[in-house]
Amino acid sequence: MEVKEIREQIIKAGLRLVSEGLVARSWGNISIRVDEQNMLITPSGRTYENLKPEEIVLMNYHTLQYEGKIKPSSEYHLHAEVYKQRKEINAVIHTHQMNATTVAAARREVPPIIDDMVQIIGPTVRVSKYTLAGTAKFAKNAAKALKGRQAALLANHGAVCIGKNLEEAFAASEVLEKACKAFIEAEFLGGAKSISKFSAAIMHQVYLKKYSKLDKKNR
Repeated sequence: MEVKEIREQIIKAGLRLVSEGLVARSWGNISIRVDEQNMLITPSGRTYENLKPEEIVLMNYHTLQYEGKIKPSSEYHLHAEVYKQRKEINAVIHTHQMNATTVAAARREVPPIIDDMVQIIGPTVRVSKYTLAGTAKFAKNAAKALKGRQAALLANHGAVCIGKNLEEAFAASEVLEKACKAFIEAEFLGGAKSISKFSAAIMHQVYLKKYSKLDKKNR
């Protein structure tokens, strides 16, 4: 995919996040891996409604140097760390979606309570250790919480969702919000009842090895 197409794809994803209530104004950020050195990432302080393709920043995720005068999102460390540690991941979405942020504020790990959560995200949703946002330490803590997962909660901050492409990362953010909402509301009914860890692990592996590849086979 050409760089211009990737920029346009990021803008469309940002508008979709806004329309679905997963971000507001300039909060949250999106990136896509371009190659083994570079990523395209949303700029700092720009609203998705007014964002232009040429304002999406091309950045080397190893050296953290970027092209042009427009500054990348303040969370560039987070995106860069994911691409360095997870070679299979090509898209990162960081949000402040309401239900996920609520659970992150409580610093509660989400157990395996919904089938599509464990299939798409993993057996649990971990919470990263609290650190100041935008720092290298914040990024490393998030990457640790993401190990073996497609999403993680960022303590007292928000969430990060990842995927082999932008659509997969977006699906993770939607399922994460659903799971967190169910988790919160189940607390008022005596607490959510977990799927067994064995079943959750099996479902996630089946999804990764089979269903996540069907988008290519069914075309």
